[in-house]
Amino acid sequence: MLTFEQKCTIIEGFEELTRKDVSLGRVNYHFEDSLYEKTTVVYHLHPNGNAFVYTGNLPGYSPNAKGLVNVRDFDEEQLRTIITDSISFLSTEEEILPPEEQTWIDAEGHTLLLTEEDDRWTIYSGENLEDSFGGYEDAAHYLREEGFKRRK
Repeated sequence: MLTFEQKCTIIEGFEELTRKDVSLGRVNYHFEDSLYEKTTVVYHLHPNGNAFVYTGNLPGYSPNAKGLVNVRDFDEEQLRTIITDSISFLSTEEEILPPEEQTWIDAEGHTLLLTEEDDRWTIYSGENLEDSFGGYEDAAHYLREEGFKRRK
């Protein structure tokens, strides 16, 4: 296991990180150029060598609920890799895909718009909100029960 001093030396080799001393001798390292509200890359590096690195939802890591991975037992290469990945994650703009939209029509010619918004499927009649569902299948089932069919 790397010591506190060794970890500090490795982390301070990343010029884009800024050291911020916090309570109990712990240190945080921030990436001030983050494209997101989140700027902390290394969280609570403790004199005993324990620390966390932010990975968010990056594949290949098993973060806790806050998106942090414990790096206490990481070697130098692992520590450099996870910090590089974190900085890359915080400096890459998330691809925002346009919401998927579908028009549904009933036998009388009424139309409803089914659209994906913020991980929910929402049904609109014109500009009026009809209903919202946690999954596509639930929304489509509701529309079919109400006599609507998807217009291709």
